Amino acid sequence: MIKSFVALIFSVVLVHMIYIGYVRPEANALIEVSAAEGHAVPREVVVILKDYEQEICFILMLWGCFLITSNYREILKTNYLFSVDLITEKDKDNFDVDSIIDRLDKEIPKECMSSPLVQTLRSSLWRYSATKNVQNLSDAIESNLNALAIRQDSENTMIRYLIWAIPSIGFIGTVRGIGEALSKADEALAGDIAGMTDSLGVAFNSTLVALLISIFLMFLFHQLQRLQDSQILDTQEYCEKHLLSRIK
Repeated sequence: MIKSFVALIFSVVLVHMIYIGYVRPEANALIEVSAAEGHAVPREVVVILKDYEQEICFILMLWGCFLITSNYREILKTNYLFSVDLITEKDKDNFDVDSIIDRLDKEIPKECMSSPLVQTLRSSLWRYSATKNVQNLSDAIESNLNALAIRQDSENTMIRYLIWAIPSIGFIGTVRGIGEALSKADEALAGDIAGMTDSLGVAFNSTLVALLISIFLMFLFHQLQRLQDSQILDTQEYCEKHLLSRIK
């Protein structure tokens, strides 16, 4: 939670510095030159990105990328465990559950103890040690996998909220721009449509940027979900191959 909050503060500072140092000065310079020459404001990138709604969208995008990549890292750093036989061949003939649990606690690195695979193995072995029942072992594996799926879904709640919030902020910019355009209707009727077109530009630019960012985050989020689903399936397959089959 602290890391997430620090990442949000960093995103705010970084994006705001870029905006006040480059984006808005460049956009204002282009707008002033266009107004002096009597031309329409060019569709440059800095002009499209200059408004506050776009700045907020980029802040949320960086924060969302941090949350997604953090989940990526947590999964990938223990992914090698699926290629390691944690229940070695020497346990195949003499299946002493207590010694296996003790060896898992001693030999597995501390940073891997919280991995879903290790947690599922330990919980299932403890259940089997208490009951000596294969069905209870199988039920323990299934309940751990269900709990893993629920936990992953809960951890993704903030990412889903950001993906929903970014287009909403873009629509707020659309409403603000259209409202400003309507307030300048008298100027447009008098023949000066520059103010109205600028306000409509704010409306459409904010929606454009927000939708593009939302599409990008949605792609990253779907890749994360695919990786999380693969982790659950790999855990189930590992337990069936290295644990259930040997007990049977």
